[in-house]
Amino acid sequence: MNRSRRKFLLRYGIAGPGLLAAREPFRQLYGKEVSPMEQTPHRTKLFLCGDVMTGRGIDQILPQPSDPQLYEPYVRNAKIYVKLAERLNGPISQPADFSYVWGDALAELERAGPDVRVINLETAITASDEYWPDKGINYRMHPANTPCLTAARIDCCVLANNHVLDWGYQGLADTLDTLKQASLKTAGAGRNSREAEAPAVLNLAGKGRVLVFGFGCDSSGIPPEWGATDDKPGVNWLPDLSLGNVQRLADRIRRIKQERDIVVASIHWGGNWGYAIPDEQRRFAHALIDEAGVDVIHGHSSHHPKAVEVYRDKLILYGCGDFINDYEGIEGYESFRGDLALMYFPTVNPADGTLSDLEMVPLHMRQFRLNRPSADDFRWIRDRLDRETDKFGGAVETLDERRLVLRWR
Repeated sequence: MNRSRRKFLLRYGIAGPGLLAAREPFRQLYGKEVSPMEQTPHRTKLFLCGDVMTGRGIDQILPQPSDPQLYEPYVRNAKIYVKLAERLNGPISQPADFSYVWGDALAELERAGPDVRVINLETAITASDEYWPDKGINYRMHPANTPCLTAARIDCCVLANNHVLDWGYQGLADTLDTLKQASLKTAGAGRNSREAEAPAVLNLAGKGRVLVFGFGCDSSGIPPEWGATDDKPGVNWLPDLSLGNVQRLADRIRRIKQERDIVVASIHWGGNWGYAIPDEQRRFAHALIDEAGVDVIHGHSSHHPKAVEVYRDKLILYGCGDFINDYEGIEGYESFRGDLALMYFPTVNPADGTLSDLEMVPLHMRQFRLNRPSADDFRWIRDRLDRETDKFGGAVETLDERRLVLRWR
């Protein structure tokens, strides 16, 4: 959509799918000097990102790498992924410091000062050799490399994804034990369905709580047999995105949610590539907000960022994209720019869960490290995200040379 046509549609309230009030102007949230994110001490600021995969090649450059043997159809040694990255962008010093992979993201976390830091951890943390057969791809990080997570002061690791059981039930048990020992909360997986369904409860002094529920869908490649049961470990698996499941989730959330709680539904759903938002995902996200009291939808699985929507003043991130991985140098799907990552910093009002503002920080994965992007890459991801978000009545614009901002009506 060209800019003139877009302005016309926005002016008359018919841009996007018609979810927003007609003729209501974009929210004017930002001053010339600093953003409201830096002026809202009584609101809750989150850090959210997509898939953090610190296994395989990433694990190999850290101080205590796992046995590099793999069981993939074409690659049998994890060190090959390191070589692919080095062939593309030059040597990677090894062993790397535990904070190395976070790169410039650490300075952004320090600047933003979020109250809560939530990631989708897409690897098992284990020394077990009992890999899940016929899975094809099996990610693991050695438990001794867990300081690469605490280096970024992560609060919660969502585990409802298609890689947490890559090294079997022992691998899941090791992952849960290791994260607990590191004082990291988990959501979306457990030793039984009760644990897998329970939220991570993050207490914030004077601001209430953040409750993180983790869910995984078969559309993301999670095998149905990975679903936790009363007497079997596994993930909090959603067989479908039906209204019946919404009601079950609503009943569970109502029993736990208290005044000033912010509820985050972190969902691993959909395929790896493509910008289309399936109707069933959109209906499900809206229903979670309408019926279940969810305040933030934290979607992941896509290897690149997807559209952002604000529905009834609640944030929906349909796909946060990959954040940390070892895909550098792997050919295919280059047009989606999976090497570009986003940090999401939503500020939420704990009184009603509404979104106050959203800043996003683009980064570039290079030499297995998150770096500031070039000016061209910054503009590319801004324009692509703006194009997709425009379909839902929003706009993504430049805040300064490092940050993007979401505007909505």
